[in-house]
Amino acid sequence: MQASKRISTLLEGGSDGWEVFLRAREMIANGTLVTELTIGEHDIRTAAPILQDMHRAAMAGHTGYAAIPGIDPLRKEIADRVSARTGVPTKPENVMITPGGQAALFATHLAVLDPGDTALYIDPYYATYPGTLRGVSAKPVAIKAHATDAFQPRAADIAAAAQGAKSLLINTPNNPTGVIYSRDTLKSIADVCHKHDLWLISDEVYDTQIWEGEHISPRALDGMAKRTLVVGSMSKSHAMTGSRIGWIIGPENIIEHLINLATHTTYGVAGFVQEAALFALRLGDDFETEIAEPFRRRRALAYAQLAQQSVVGMIPNGGAMYMMLDISATGLSGQEFAFALLESHHIAVMPGESFGAAAGGHIRVAMTIEDNAFAAALATICQFAKTLSDET
Repeated sequence: MQASKRISTLLEGGSDGWEVFLRAREMIANGTLVTELTIGEHDIRTAAPILQDMHRAAMAGHTGYAAIPGIDPLRKEIADRVSARTGVPTKPENVMITPGGQAALFATHLAVLDPGDTALYIDPYYATYPGTLRGVSAKPVAIKAHATDAFQPRAADIAAAAQGAKSLLINTPNNPTGVIYSRDTLKSIADVCHKHDLWLISDEVYDTQIWEGEHISPRALDGMAKRTLVVGSMSKSHAMTGSRIGWIIGPENIIEHLINLATHTTYGVAGFVQEAALFALRLGDDFETEIAEPFRRRRALAYAQLAQQSVVGMIPNGGAMYMMLDISATGLSGQEFAFALLESHHIAVMPGESFGAAAGGHIRVAMTIEDNAFAAALATICQFAKTLSDET
């Protein structure tokens, strides 16, 4: 018996981009000390008050089936939050709670795509994007952004691929680059969506990690609320990665269909987790700033350190917990560099190629370890790159 084509072709028989990460975990399991700068996992855990409220809710009996769209107070809290931050009137009926941002990405594409539809996305991309699109039986088409443009996508490139397409997936602040799409970039993307009648799916899970500039939700641009689905999550903003709770913001008629979908798939999110998310959101902006602050601090450390050398280049990261480093001066691909760094110095980073062809010759560094250890690892990376470049 064979698996379905839908799941057996998620990776198109190729790599999922996680080989360096898996090799690092293998080394750790065998007793090797490895400095991990790979995945976007906070080096703190979910704050005790949030966990205490989760425990309170569970002990109070919120362990049965919860409302499939999400509990009413949480949907309202998120709607009010979105209204205040974007200026777009948003009601609870525009919100559906999901078991994490990844489930939201899958559901939004199921909501707007039929089998065989063309779905556009920007390269560099988060590693699961192409597989998610294949998983809904869509045809994924990558639109290459360029390092010379600081990875801001070009509207002309999107338009060139948009004929006959049904949707466009964007992510700002961006994983893996840390780039925040500018207002001009987003306006030009919105123009393409209007002209070619595209659904826009906007992954905004890093919207609380803004170091420079501003985050603009494209749903707030003229005429875009009716054709935009926004993916949000508690994972990055509140260090609740393992709680698996996110949301979709969209037009009411699409949310209604998504609720039907959830009835036949996830059947909602645990009530005690939703109660904890509500408690966490009510901690306010200061708490979110506190969660984001270590990454802001480490970004400053990295800028200062990288300014002292000329071999490793940096794509300016306006947000998110990552930085994209240009190691092309070494003559190695991102994958070759990452494997060599891991084997020689036991430092694990993600190859740029894990996130698409556009990021070739780069590595992604997650700013997710303690400050001094992060600075030391970055110094080693720079010295290693210099050694390699001197040999070329």
